[in-house]
Amino acid sequence: MLVFAISDKGGTGRSVTSTNIVYRHALQGYDVCYLDFDFGSPTAGAIFSVSSVARGVKRNGLHEYLRDECAEPARIDIWTDSDREGLRTKPPGAGRLVLLPGSEGGGELSLIGDDMVRRCVQLFSRLEEEFDLCMVDVSAGRSFTAELVLKATVRLPPVPFRWLVFHRWTRQHIIAADGLVTGADGILDVGVRFGHDAETLRDRIRFVRTAVLEPDAAELMGLRDEQRAWLSACDSELRELAGRHGVGRTAMLGKVPLDPILQWREQLISDEDVLASKIANAETAAAFEELAKKIVDDSAWEGL
Repeated sequence: MLVFAISDKGGTGRSVTSTNIVYRHALQGYDVCYLDFDFGSPTAGAIFSVSSVARGVKRNGLHEYLRDECAEPARIDIWTDSDREGLRTKPPGAGRLVLLPGSEGGGELSLIGDDMVRRCVQLFSRLEEEFDLCMVDVSAGRSFTAELVLKATVRLPPVPFRWLVFHRWTRQHIIAADGLVTGADGILDVGVRFGHDAETLRDRIRFVRTAVLEPDAAELMGLRDEQRAWLSACDSELRELAGRHGVGRTAMLGKVPLDPILQWREQLISDEDVLASKIANAETAAAFEELAKKIVDDSAWEGL
């Protein structure tokens, strides 16, 4: 399974959510890899706590591979190379957890030619055969990288792939997420231009809400009654807006609650963070766990 993670804006929690999804999927016993296609800011290594590639790899990154400057892109084994003690030992029953980093200082892609598309297709095909789940973190917005992915997936053999569009629970993020999918030069518009079937492509897209603050959350108990009532009204307004823009519950794969640890430090949330140090909320870990299952579950995906 190939899953492409994208958002219209930066700061949606796309990268930290998608890394936590693959982490949880690996804990469930699957072999997973994470491709840092956020070429303008390849910092997934920092979320995985691999300081040597916190800003991308110095040699043989995905930039060099796609430009035909190296035979194979570098791979980082998180269970071996992470600086974080809790990640350096592969848990019993866990699958592989591999990062393919971008190149340090590589910058956004441009001038996407047939050779680059061909190498992208080869990479996706090989990794899809090797891993149970390949998560591809795509640069935000209407980028050349998104175009590269849409061109490559048209040429792929018949392998399953899906898109996750991340957005925060605010008015501008809801509107932007819809625009990224259905607007001019959005995923559907560009995808059809490159040869995708619009209906088939649309069925491969689901939305994930991030940093959602529920009106009845325990964190809000200290607010005045008037403030809680205002937040509840805002939430109702957002639900109505999401429905009108096609990003409501029927198109939503899951949501992640607002969590202080993710606000202050983007990282993988382990069970130790929830149960031992108690710095993370159990609801957040449970949301990642549920998304890690739903992302490959046809019944959960098609039931929306």
